[in-house]
Amino acid sequence: MKVIPAPSVRRTPSGPLRREVWLPAVLALVIVSAFQAVGVWKINLGPAAIAVYPMVWALLAGGFVSAQRRWPLTPGMWAVAESLMAVGVSLLVARLSLTLGPNIDVLFDAGPALLLQEVGHLVGTVAIALPLAVALRMGRATVGATFSIDREASFAIVGDRFGVKSDEYRGVLSMYVFGTMFGAVIVALIASLTASLGIFDPLALAMGAGVGSGSMMAAGAAAISAAHPEVGEQVLALAATSNLITMILGVYVGVWIALPLADRLYGLLTRSSSRPAVVSGERTESSPAPADSADTHAAPFGHDDEKITVPLYLSLPIVAAICIAAATIAAGEPTIGIPIGFALIVGLMLAATALSRLTRGKITAVIWASVLGVSVSGRWFPGSEWIVHNTESIDFMSMCAVVLGFAGLAVGKNLPALRMIGWKIVPVGFAAIFASFVLSTLIAEFALGFWR
Repeated sequence: MKVIPAPSVRRTPSGPLRREVWLPAVLALVIVSAFQAVGVWKINLGPAAIAVYPMVWALLAGGFVSAQRRWPLTPGMWAVAESLMAVGVSLLVARLSLTLGPNIDVLFDAGPALLLQEVGHLVGTVAIALPLAVALRMGRATVGATFSIDREASFAIVGDRFGVKSDEYRGVLSMYVFGTMFGAVIVALIASLTASLGIFDPLALAMGAGVGSGSMMAAGAAAISAAHPEVGEQVLALAATSNLITMILGVYVGVWIALPLADRLYGLLTRSSSRPAVVSGERTESSPAPADSADTHAAPFGHDDEKITVPLYLSLPIVAAICIAAATIAAGEPTIGIPIGFALIVGLMLAATALSRLTRGKITAVIWASVLGVSVSGRWFPGSEWIVHNTESIDFMSMCAVVLGFAGLAVGKNLPALRMIGWKIVPVGFAAIFASFVLSTLIAEFALGFWR
């Protein structure tokens, strides 16, 4: 087996890299500020409506800028945008964690529903997306692409069972790229449409938004809270908790239930025997490697020989400054609460990151942020009202717009992979995300009605 060298990582933003840092930041600031000022566009569909929020336009505009060829962005700029997006997601998690304390009673009341709706995330993709992929003749890639919505942990799960040169692994890569590029937009539009129908409890919709992806969850929760501002903070709290449960349980459910179920169902639908697992990096005659060699699929983030990351001391002020600008535009006027609120959010994020490093990553920063957020925002904590008041002054959707703006600017990095995987992943990926959201919402709706 060919040994693939680990990608080198450049961290210091000096010399030629200086432009690679500030240009994506300026582009994100301009794009987000412009569409934040434009506001929401509504598309009426009879009894329902789709609200297209600034975060959606920011993603689309960023993607257009990233993909155009007249003034092309460099691979370094794509990598910087991706790095800044990751920092923005961390700030979103910290912001969401501070909604948990004031809504702790709502979380306890919805406890059974929170657990039961995870069944929707489990079987939704397999029940709906997998038969569609079989009908489109995606081959064994169907199993990897439809056993979940395929975020980072799925690469380890499928790679361990089938090997990184397998068609199943190609399926994971396909769904990962599709979800990265379009997942947040799809969830935001579906959440907006279902919320406008008025037939679902907004709290059930919030639980459905916790699909296991931070950006998708944030986009969906923002759309739902905007449609139901009377329970906006409760929506954010439930969505964050649901997403955390999905992320924690996702690995175990994927290994023991979802992946074997998808493999067995694929065999039944194609009337073929289930394929035996292979050792990672090896293949059998019944499981040939793809013609273009799977060396290019050994990592989920593409095949760049060099991965640029922006140090936290530089990326954090950049992202926070753009978020403050977007939140100020959303508020309509400057307020002292916005910078104070962001200072609290940044402090919480840094504390969670430090604790994660102290535990050597065994307890992730997401979990630490949730624990710290509940601790300092609950009624039992001195000064919690002041903390909640200042952080609630920050428009959550404006933060989502910043994250998705950077996501759009990083799109160019994944275009070669998207062209390689073909068009079939588009309907299959849409079906997987749609099924995960809608089926879990239906189960949560039933559970809430039963236990209330």
